[in-house]
Amino acid sequence: MVKFYSIALALGVIGLVVVILGGAFAENVNREERDPGRQIGRGGRAATGALVGFGMAGLSAEFSTLDLTWQVALLIAVVGAAAGAIWAWYASRNESGSDAGPV
Repeated sequence: MVKFYSIALALGVIGLVVVILGGAFAENVNREERDPGRQIGRGGRAATGALVGFGMAGLSAEFSTLDLTWQVALLIAVVGAAAGAIWAWYASRNESGSDAGPV
């Protein structure tokens, strides 16, 4: 399961970097319609947050000193995915894009 969590975390971090750098590049060349944060929408940002949360929570549970079983680690990873998705959804509730300013 560690490999699965690692892949999820890597995909989530790559998605985050694409959204951040793509948004900065689109803003610099005055092509806001090409902003990845706007193109994927709130659902895509929530999916990226879920991938990062799943990977981080899963890896944290697997390498915990509490000697958790893989079922408990998977449950913790799912809770982390839900928390990441909810946080990303909440953080972008009033935004139309990735660089909409303070909420």
